[in-house]
Amino acid sequence: MKVRLSKDFHFEASHRLDHLPKDHPCYQLHGHGYRVAVEVYGEVDPQTGFLIDYAELKRIVGPIIAQLDHRHLNDVEGLPVSTAEHIACWLWKQIKPHLPILSRITIYETATTRCEYTGE
Repeated sequence: MKVRLSKDFHFEASHRLDHLPKDHPCYQLHGHGYRVAVEVYGEVDPQTGFLIDYAELKRIVGPIIAQLDHRHLNDVEGLPVSTAEHIACWLWKQIKPHLPILSRITIYETATTRCEYTGE
């Protein structure tokens, strides 16, 4: 049996999009309370009944999310532009080597805006 599951993580961070015109609101230094949904997909282990134990998912992803928490995202190494699109891609590159069953990263920048990345 194959299943898809996800776990949410949170981090607070500031950024500014300095490539935008100076009168654009996102040009100014500002912050977000980001929510990150990490989704995995694969075969359920018949012995454990799990695709992955949520505690194991937290053990893998938690330290990576911690690298962004209470940071100024413009200063994060390997993050060329601090948009939701680039944050999702950066997280994918950090997580995928440790979690081969990773299938999707969804970044919620606000309650009404999100970006999904599937590694493509």
